[in-house]
Amino acid sequence: MATHSVTNQAPAREDLDEYSLDLPLVEGVRRHGAAWAEPELIATGTLVGSAGFQHDAELADVHEPELVAFDRWGHRIDEVEYHPSYHRVIGAAVAAGAHTAAWADPVPGAQVARAAQFLLFAQVEPGHACPVSMTHAVVPALQQFGSAGLQEEWIPRLLSRDYSPALAPGKTSALFGMAMTEKQGGSDVRANRTSAVPAGDGSWILTGHKWFCSAPMSDGFLVLAQAPAGLSCFLVPRVLPDGARNPFLIQRLKDKLGNRANASSEVEFDGTVGRLVGEEGRGVRTIIEMVNQTRLDCMLGTAAGMRQATAEAVWHAQHRAAFGALLVDQPAMTQVLADLAVETEAAITASLRVAAAYEADAPAADEPFRRLATAVLKYWICKRGPGHAYEALECLGGNGYTEAFPLARRYREQPVMAVWEGSGNVIALDVLRAIAREPETADALFAEVRLAEGADARLDAHVADTERLLREAQRDPASAEAQAGARRLTEALAVALQGSLLVRHAPNGVADAFASSRLGGSRGFLYGTAPAAAARAIVARVPPGSRAEPLRAPR
Repeated sequence: MATHSVTNQAPAREDLDEYSLDLPLVEGVRRHGAAWAEPELIATGTLVGSAGFQHDAELADVHEPELVAFDRWGHRIDEVEYHPSYHRVIGAAVAAGAHTAAWADPVPGAQVARAAQFLLFAQVEPGHACPVSMTHAVVPALQQFGSAGLQEEWIPRLLSRDYSPALAPGKTSALFGMAMTEKQGGSDVRANRTSAVPAGDGSWILTGHKWFCSAPMSDGFLVLAQAPAGLSCFLVPRVLPDGARNPFLIQRLKDKLGNRANASSEVEFDGTVGRLVGEEGRGVRTIIEMVNQTRLDCMLGTAAGMRQATAEAVWHAQHRAAFGALLVDQPAMTQVLADLAVETEAAITASLRVAAAYEADAPAADEPFRRLATAVLKYWICKRGPGHAYEALECLGGNGYTEAFPLARRYREQPVMAVWEGSGNVIALDVLRAIAREPETADALFAEVRLAEGADARLDAHVADTERLLREAQRDPASAEAQAGARRLTEALAVALQGSLLVRHAPNGVADAFASSRLGGSRGFLYGTAPAAAARAIVARVPPGSRAEPLRAPR
């Protein structure tokens, strides 16, 4: 008898169409008027579901970026070298328009279609999603605040679907990053010390140090620095118009918990050339346009991770037997898998609704809605990500705890989204600020939530309780009580919005499971609260796929 025969192990989950198998994503794309993009989304789903792309994702994470500060002759070059797999991944994302397709052709549904592209790529390899997201986010900031010269120079390059990793003059494409955080400031960007002085020719000279600068091989960056009139926003290119390298001294790469395929760095500016974006002294107002867009991508990136984790957990359970039955058929495991699926569906459904609020043809009421909903859901979805990843990892048992399977990588990845673009307290206090200074944002969010009024008594009760919390906070938002309760309010708003969307758009079993486990202040888990048949139906919405008989999304 063979001593090493392999039995009772799941086959590789690969060579699948990750778009068509993601029913909440398919339904959301169609619901928000982006069905025209499905041929491209199916092509991306097939690409990211392939064995080759998944292998590239693993290689990009294992072979981490390396800093090359000097060339062999001692010239300072400040470059980061990536494994070729990383370039293949990000090149594919750019070619598919996951960065700026929504701005290049802002037809109805363009933002949702781009969000779906981003989610599909981030589901398999999240590190490259950072520069892809920042490139998407800088376009509206430059369109709104950039001079005509800056727009003419940069926007055509940002909209290009070409990808080149080289720092070289004459490139027809560009990726972007941002640099706000400093050692002494963190989220308190007004404490920044980097200085900017006029050079006399319309440009500015920056001097200072940034504690976190993601994707340092990007072609340009939005940077905050102190000008004579106050904190201002500047566009800092890596390569100057004459072909010379702009001083951009990479001090070290950060040794991070996750997001290992993407380089994050400390950089020093020493005589670095920048161009003013927006008004001098209004830097926060300028860069917040970019931040709002990247907060949406934090939601999408976390939802993408939830989708990967849920799909891997369900796949394993459908192929692994224990105690005389497949894991997926055992009631205790069915409840866990259903809970993972419900959380994922809530995240995808809510993220796509917010993406739709950024459409060029979105109704006027969507502008205040997206202001508050982006912050509320960024907080909640990203906060749920790490726990969700752990539960999915545990479904795989010991396999899940090894680096050979993708869920260990995902477990390390999920916390970054809760930190990036404002950690929990920063976002919760921003919510408090929004409802106080812009009360129309709260009215718009409640108008959206109340579209489900009367459909579920549990949701109605939760909405009433949440509105009482909000009105109390609006009366004195500066009070210690309001600030101490900012997280509770943010969570209640997020769950109300997710609940309303699921009641209106998800199957009854999904909406009922969400209401029974997430509403009424429980913020808990589904385990044991859903009837067995309902839990099985929820899990069935995460179809495993088959290379022999590919599943098709419903029409």
